[in-house]
Amino acid sequence: MDIRTRLARNVRRLREGNGWSQEDYADRAGIHRTYVSDIERGRRNPTITIVERLASPLGVTPSELIG
Repeated sequence: MDIRTRLARNVRRLREGNGWSQEDYADRAGIHRTYVSDIERGRRNPTITIVERLASPLGVTPSELIG
């Protein structure tokens, strides 16, 4: 499984585990909702800075998101 697929699965699993919609999560991460959607579908190749912003509201480290 490639790194984008792992990131996509982890983001979606953790977001849904918190009961957040993509829009709720995007607001918390300071990222546009469509960008979150693209990440969850593995269509984006986010920078490490974006991975850090994705991890923060989920309470995990960036390495946990991509691991």
